[in-house]
Amino acid sequence: MREPILANTLAVCDAEPIAVEGLRWLMDSNGGPRVIAADTTLQNAANTIRRLNPALVVVDRCFGAHAVMDWLRLIRAEPSAPFAIVWGMPISEAEALRFIQAGASGVIHKTASLADLLTCIRTVHGGGTWMEFNLLHELDAVARSGRSALTTRELQVMQLVERGMKNKESADSLGIQTGTVKIHLKHIFEKTGVRGRYGLALRGLKGKGAAATAAETVRNLSFANQGAAG
Repeated sequence: MREPILANTLAVCDAEPIAVEGLRWLMDSNGGPRVIAADTTLQNAANTIRRLNPALVVVDRCFGAHAVMDWLRLIRAEPSAPFAIVWGMPISEAEALRFIQAGASGVIHKTASLADLLTCIRTVHGGGTWMEFNLLHELDAVARSGRSALTTRELQVMQLVERGMKNKESADSLGIQTGTVKIHLKHIFEKTGVRGRYGLALRGLKGKGAAATAAETVRNLSFANQGAAG
């Protein structure tokens, strides 16, 4: 039988020993969560999570964006999944959103200030979502945009994009052509005022309660208009 989650604990998956020790020192100096394990591979980290049940895990983006996203989905499927934070350099705007969609509750650069790192860890440890990027104005714009002018098909396309599906996947799901999806997206952007695919994905995250829990927990990102391209 699996042991219960250790409430004030943290596991790290990082290839840099100095980063692990720095995080350990920061946590010990500020009342936790306490670092109870450090692994240098995603597989070992997954085994550690199953064995020790930490409340929180910090994973380095250096293992590769796609590998980390797959790992996050794997961890999220565990019976007692820890909250997850992705940190590292570089992390693009698109990746930040995809990490959240894959199951992360926090995304932060390794170059962030210690105060921001502490805020990120404490927010996620408390069950919130934290991003170093300023998604707040984008989320507000998404929240203000209406759906009443959309057709039934446009609503279907929007819902699939909100779930992170690409144009071809949406087309296959609806039994239409990829080009038709692009036309629907163009109309959706014009009618709602949402700025591109990431704006729609953010709407989906907000609807699921995955947006940052307070204005002070978000920082410095502005999504450029991604257009209707898949």
